[in-house]
Amino acid sequence: MLFTIFTLGCKVNTYESDAVRELFLAEGWCEAKDDQIPDLVVINTCTVTGMAAKKSRQHIRKFRNAFPRALLAVMGCYSQEEGSSVIEECRADIIIGTTHRHEIVSFIKEALKQKKPNAVIDNNYRAFEYEEIATLIQPLTSRAFVKIQDGCDNFCSYCIIPYVRGKLRSRQPQEVIKEVSSLVNNGYQETVITGINTGGYGKDMPNYCFSKLIEDILQSIPNLYRLRISSIEATEIDDDFLRLLSHYQSIANHLHIPLQSGSESVLLRMNRRYHLSRFAETISRIRKVRPDIAITTDVIVGFPGETEEEFKETYEFIKKIEFAELHVFPFSARENTAAFKMANQIDATTKKKRVSQLLDLSKQLQSHYSDKYRGQVLDVLFEDYDGKTDTYRGHASNYLEVHVKSTINLEGKCQQIVYQGPWNSTLKSD
Repeated sequence: MLFTIFTLGCKVNTYESDAVRELFLAEGWCEAKDDQIPDLVVINTCTVTGMAAKKSRQHIRKFRNAFPRALLAVMGCYSQEEGSSVIEECRADIIIGTTHRHEIVSFIKEALKQKKPNAVIDNNYRAFEYEEIATLIQPLTSRAFVKIQDGCDNFCSYCIIPYVRGKLRSRQPQEVIKEVSSLVNNGYQETVITGINTGGYGKDMPNYCFSKLIEDILQSIPNLYRLRISSIEATEIDDDFLRLLSHYQSIANHLHIPLQSGSESVLLRMNRRYHLSRFAETISRIRKVRPDIAITTDVIVGFPGETEEEFKETYEFIKKIEFAELHVFPFSARENTAAFKMANQIDATTKKKRVSQLLDLSKQLQSHYSDKYRGQVLDVLFEDYDGKTDTYRGHASNYLEVHVKSTINLEGKCQQIVYQGPWNSTLKSD
């Protein structure tokens, strides 16, 4: 059977799609090439914003129309939220939510036998254990993602994810270590630790936590070149984590720490559960042990009731912290969240203006951070080759991206470069 998998959304979705791909390959099924017509199409969906949900619907219909004879399976957050209506509205054959992914092969075989649509959507708040589904081969030759937990218990007022992913569930540490070890043995030099609430790992375990997992990974696998953390909340950074940052240089020199707003009053409405003074203090403590670390963040603008003064507070706080880059999102009202019902929803024009202002600020911050490294030698792990530009693309430990020309194949290799910006850097040996 020929199959194709299309993935929308976050790195967790990418990981889960890669794991499903391995299940299919283990069955002897083959991934369809661009010029082949698949017998099976799997779409892994997203619903974190209204636009993400819309894109999920559009792609389901697009693939249904493109491959009318194929079996169409839809999985992920959008299908968890919408349930069996995806069968009726988008003509899907199989609907799987955010559980039971490890059984997808059985569901597909059953659907082929029964020749009728099937929806497998559980109440994921009854799921108390992590669903083990691993991947050992991933598309990039140098960097691999490893999922360590699922679900979230934070319930930020704007976020639909706890409702579609369920309670926080941590993966057993020995399974995480085993997967990272296998990936390193398969040649992957960088492992990215990821999850829905990554730093919340271990909160459902007795006497175990995220910092302990990181330390156990690094002690168990000393030949792991680089360990990157996809995202961590400021409230989850403790003394033990700072000790690891200070002691292990193999932890990437980059942390993504979501802020969401630089206004105390907006944070309160968002149910973010920290004060700006605590956030700033955490950043300061990180920089004491890693002075040159890149810290990036997420910001939501146009949250219900956000005044011009509150937006200015956010703008000034971001300038004060000096992030290396911003990921800026306009508020998207998601049904069933607390923020959906809040008064004083912000109009689209105002949100667009505020997004633009923060994106301009992000460019300034990026330039300020990267300029510090001009002329310096950086260790870059090269991930892939870009035929359009005839360059190899890679990232330094601090996540500065570079594209360099080379007569030798750099994919999957770590090389020293003289940094002169993303497009003008050169190999040190040159």
